[in-house]
Amino acid sequence: MISAASSISSVIDHASPIASSSSAAIRATVGAPSIGTAQVSFHDTMAQVASSAIDTLKAGEASSIAGIQGKASVQQVAEAVMAAEQTLQTAIAIRDKVVAAYQEIARMAI
Repeated sequence: MISAASSISSVIDHASPIASSSSAAIRATVGAPSIGTAQVSFHDTMAQVASSAIDTLKAGEASSIAGIQGKASVQQVAEAVMAAEQTLQTAIAIRDKVVAAYQEIARMAI
């Protein structure tokens, strides 16, 4: 399970240079378990990554609205929107790899 998550992380690193900061968060979440600690399931890891992505996208939207209302600087809005864009590109890269893996499994002879 960890090797699959690590391979997804490496694909994300090579998919887009913009996605590198989001992939660092994924690597930190997926890291190898230490001795004596409970292992986190892949489902829990992906749920945490998805939740973090949703929070980043919501923060970008909120910052955009605050910018329109004049409550946030242009720099703050640009940073939040770029973070949301990086998160979206990471999610798209993960989706593409999951679809490719599913298609490969579907082509296997039974």
